[in-house]
Amino acid sequence: MTRVRALITRSLGVSGAREMAAAATLGDALRQLAATPYRRYVTTDATLAEAQRAVSATLLWHLRVLAGWLPYTGADALRLLAAGFEIANAERRLRSLSGGSAPPPYRLGSLATASRRIGQAAAPSELRAALTSSAWGDPGGDSPAAMATGMRISAAARTAERLPPARRWATGRAALLVGRELFVHGRPLTEPTARHARELLGRRAIEASSFEEFRAFLPRQARWPVDDIADAGELWRAEARWWTALEEDGVAMTHHRGYGLTPVVGAVAVLSVDAWRVRAALELAARGGGSLEVLDAVV
Repeated sequence: MTRVRALITRSLGVSGAREMAAAATLGDALRQLAATPYRRYVTTDATLAEAQRAVSATLLWHLRVLAGWLPYTGADALRLLAAGFEIANAERRLRSLSGGSAPPPYRLGSLATASRRIGQAAAPSELRAALTSSAWGDPGGDSPAAMATGMRISAAARTAERLPPARRWATGRAALLVGRELFVHGRPLTEPTARHARELLGRRAIEASSFEEFRAFLPRQARWPVDDIADAGELWRAEARWWTALEEDGVAMTHHRGYGLTPVVGAVAVLSVDAWRVRAALELAARGGGSLEVLDAVV
């Protein structure tokens, strides 16, 4: 656990992110970033998208390092926590199949679940088949929205079931995802995705006719990010609350005594929030620099 806690010191932290956000240009911010632990993949002439991707790639590298230190059960937990990278790879493949430009896929190594088949899919239907035959399960459709939402809810359901230290985050995240799909985008869930969502959030919440009803019917362990959110249009506030809780819980978990996965899960949370905050800081710098208060509102 000493090595796990030591890895957290590679975070930039709130003060570092604030300094980067105040940079007058993206180039200035990138020169700052090149002197941090995020320098592994960053270049000083990167575009904003490339720089943000480099930050994410560094986070993935840290997760792969963590997985290498852990026994099989620990590596399996890291695979769940790294699910967002495979989702990004699937979204990238869909963009490529539709003729759009896409960055190279993330290299997940032992943290992959179905990455090879995702990368080899020659059509959306093949990508859906690859997911269906894996731990991801059938997303219920082969549109980009159906597959992205299906994968995210599948990841939340598996995390809540198999990784108790992360259950609160997973159920809260599911509430945000479903609330946005139903009441912001107005897209019904596919049946397989709705089944997972019912397991996490309850049937009444999934079948609610308004956001107000949805929030009221959520179980307590899932309602906490949206407790005082009156309108679906303010779910961005709930997401910011989710990230704040992720960091606070993660820091507390890293101080957990004894053996087990709790400190590992906490370290992943802290590293993930730091990467999220640095990506936001880079965006503010690309816009000409933002005040500390602006960064606080973003993160």
